Amino acid sequence: IRHVTADTRSFVVDPDHDRFLLDGAPYVPWNYHEPEPGGGLPAWLLRKPKIHLRTSDPDFLAAVDSWFKVLLPKIHPWLYHNGGNIISIQVENEYGSYRACDMSYMRHLAGLFRALLGDKILLFTTDGPEGLKCGSLQGLYTTVDFGPADNMTKIFALLRKYEPRGPLVNSEYYTGWLDYWGQNHSTRSVPAVTKGLENMLKLGASVNMYMYHGGTNFGYWNGADEKGRFLPITTSYDYDAPISEAGDPTPKLFAIRNVISKDGNLLAFLDFLCPQGPIHSILPMTFEAVNQDHGYMLYRTYLTHTVSEPTQFWVPNNGVHDRAYVMVDGVFQGVLDRNMKRNLFLTGKKGAKLDVLLENMGRLSFGSNSSDFKGLLEPPVLGQTVLTQWLMFPLKVDNLVKWWFPNQLLKSSHPQTPSGPTFYSTTFPILGSGGDTFLFLPGWTKGQVWINGFNLGRYWTKRGPQQTLYVPRPLLFPRGALNKITLLELENVPLQPQIQFLDRPILNSTMHKTYIYSLSAESASEPMELSGH
Repeated sequence: IRHVTADTRSFVVDPDHDRFLLDGAPYVPWNYHEPEPGGGLPAWLLRKPKIHLRTSDPDFLAAVDSWFKVLLPKIHPWLYHNGGNIISIQVENEYGSYRACDMSYMRHLAGLFRALLGDKILLFTTDGPEGLKCGSLQGLYTTVDFGPADNMTKIFALLRKYEPRGPLVNSEYYTGWLDYWGQNHSTRSVPAVTKGLENMLKLGASVNMYMYHGGTNFGYWNGADEKGRFLPITTSYDYDAPISEAGDPTPKLFAIRNVISKDGNLLAFLDFLCPQGPIHSILPMTFEAVNQDHGYMLYRTYLTHTVSEPTQFWVPNNGVHDRAYVMVDGVFQGVLDRNMKRNLFLTGKKGAKLDVLLENMGRLSFGSNSSDFKGLLEPPVLGQTVLTQWLMFPLKVDNLVKWWFPNQLLKSSHPQTPSGPTFYSTTFPILGSGGDTFLFLPGWTKGQVWINGFNLGRYWTKRGPQQTLYVPRPLLFPRGALNKITLLELENVPLQPQIQFLDRPILNSTMHKTYIYSLSAESASEPMELSGH
């Protein structure tokens, strides 16, 4: 579990890799926090009939300054690097679409925000493609907004002219649209929204959805647009959003969720599992040598010549401490164990990527006179060739599970059932308050499991004798709240993955009463009763 103090918290642009970094780790969801609740400009500004709004008109700037000098100091303690949850702040809103194009006004705003908020907070602008010229400003991170019907490639290419390095950001991806009195209700089709989202994510772009949750213009708070004529906006701001005005999930929400959860293969998450990047060494290093106390480390090298015939892969002197999961170009080949003779034969072309995931299965704690080092204690051998030039990735698996994973099943993008180290996740609600319970994983092989970010421990269903994991009641959210379970299956997953919660343990028996929750992409989160003691 990650412990981050306010001193070490940071949210910055990594221009070399075109991404954001949160506490030094790549940041996936782009969520921005507007500092001005409700948005919009107060009507009392117009009591001065000659005022020029959103310009460097002294009357307007005086009102802006007095407002932000009260508001921004209230925001300051809640900035991310101060221990809060605000990772970035938007300056103005689509200013490039406003007729004034007053750069001295934008510079004034940027200076005001910096003076009141400091240098560490990421400040950004957002504009439609046609507004980038007047809406962007050096020193503020430039983002763009557009919807599923727009040309993503063309718009992001234009954005690169204003922000050549760093992550591409669509800060308002339109999931629907607002309604005007007297016109049809606006909708955006589910396939269009999901396809546009998938295209951006494949490109590695960051996306903020507008709106993700529909809303309501209570009282007199609706706005209006001018599109050839005056168009007042309806009271409802449902927006055809993934979560409706009333807070209900829609088919669009589940479709978006599936897009975000396409690939769960462990190798696909290396950037997040090892944000600081790999350590390079001619010979493999132990866990201890790279300050990895427990868990997992990935060792990677590349074949220096083609191996066309099946050739034995082994580690001399019982050098696997404690269990190695071997992959060639991402395809699982098999396992090597400490103190066990296994024959593992590999083939591969020159340049093929050889990955060996090492698991520390627990240190000798009694009666041993020697230090129990973990990892590859000797360089592996392929045939007669000693393999050198290793990259080592110490993996922060618990951080990934706790902070990054979406709340749904991570489906493999491969059509066949994936093998080798793969993450799975799903959610389930519980009726009532529930009690202690026991997690049973029928058909799963070996791995690690987390519930609501808590590392429950190892399972090894295939070997036994222990078949269930104890789940104390305080780990589970009661009364219909969604609980998240994440599994790292290291070898083979059942054809129809499911989990079961039992009312008693199976430590070496088969008598049990079960409540089943299926891990399938289509399964709805039906509430279930959990009985226990």
